[in-house]
Amino acid sequence: MENKKELRTWLDKFNLDHPLVIAGPCSAETEEQVLKIAHQLKETDTSVLRAGIWKPRTRPGNFEGVGALGLKWLQKAKEETGLLTTTEVANPIHVDLALKHDVDILWIGARTTVSPFIIQEIAEALKGTDKTVLIKNPVNPDLALWLGAVERFYKQDVKNLGVIHRGFSTYEKSKYRNNPEWQIAIDLQTKFPDLPLILDPSHIAGRRDIITDLCQTALDLNYDGIMVETHYDPDNAWSDAKQQITPKALDQMTKDLKIRKEVSQSQDFQEKLASLRAKIDVIDNQLLDVLGKRMKVADEIGEVKKEKNVAILQSTRWNEILGKMILDGKEHNLSEEFILKIFKAIHQESINHQEKILSE
Repeated sequence: MENKKELRTWLDKFNLDHPLVIAGPCSAETEEQVLKIAHQLKETDTSVLRAGIWKPRTRPGNFEGVGALGLKWLQKAKEETGLLTTTEVANPIHVDLALKHDVDILWIGARTTVSPFIIQEIAEALKGTDKTVLIKNPVNPDLALWLGAVERFYKQDVKNLGVIHRGFSTYEKSKYRNNPEWQIAIDLQTKFPDLPLILDPSHIAGRRDIITDLCQTALDLNYDGIMVETHYDPDNAWSDAKQQITPKALDQMTKDLKIRKEVSQSQDFQEKLASLRAKIDVIDNQLLDVLGKRMKVADEIGEVKKEKNVAILQSTRWNEILGKMILDGKEHNLSEEFILKIFKAIHQESINHQEKILSE
């Protein structure tokens, strides 16, 4: 699969002067609920109505969607409002039913993206379709797996493709339901700059109060759109109540969001940017030099441990370092999340160096 301008064709056809907005309830609950939300969203920048029909839940016993019945509600909402429709499909049976009810955009959920077997089955069921297919990132932070899913659809002659960034699961404590790991989406963007990239802030946030900030970050990173869960009565939604916002709140948010220019031709801007980037380059080289020196010390520690037959991992020492660095990081305006990532990576590299020495 190669990057081509044609990858954007389906998105360009919307002819929007703002990022694409996909919105609607986490789950279709009743016909009245779907229609009421659709009509409220019609008065916003929303172009596509989303609703979960089949809901893969982490544990059984929770609401798992109304099933195929909800497709008729989406169809009716489309007829009454003119909004396009989208829902998640997780197997060929879902695909067949969605196509029969003229769903415009099908999205692949994070739990499905992790399985090349299931992705292949769905891709074959959609072979040659002119429908748009959006692929959410896999649950785990694996760019190759994400792109692999996209490529399986592309190889089945599905040309209208896009990706949805919904964050990644983590066992660590975080302010997010799913860590955004922005760099992974940026790497995807770098490989395929014309593949439409859409943010799902609802599943990253897990709560409604930081959705606007996430959307602004996405727009600052040149994302093509947002998919936001909306409900006229979020607190009483049948699923994911905490992360849904009202259509009114969505309308205000889209008005408040700032759309940045990708570049500026101002000479003053170009000169300032070049100067600042030069400083960044110098500092980056200094960082590499310091990290190289640190690993040389780690090598020396490895030699000492080898001589005395001492284990590589010293948990007490590692916990002391981590605690100290988190506190010192705050004084440098560095978040705990960032410090943890940086020093865990440094620690792992140190372990790798020492393992090599002990195995010699």
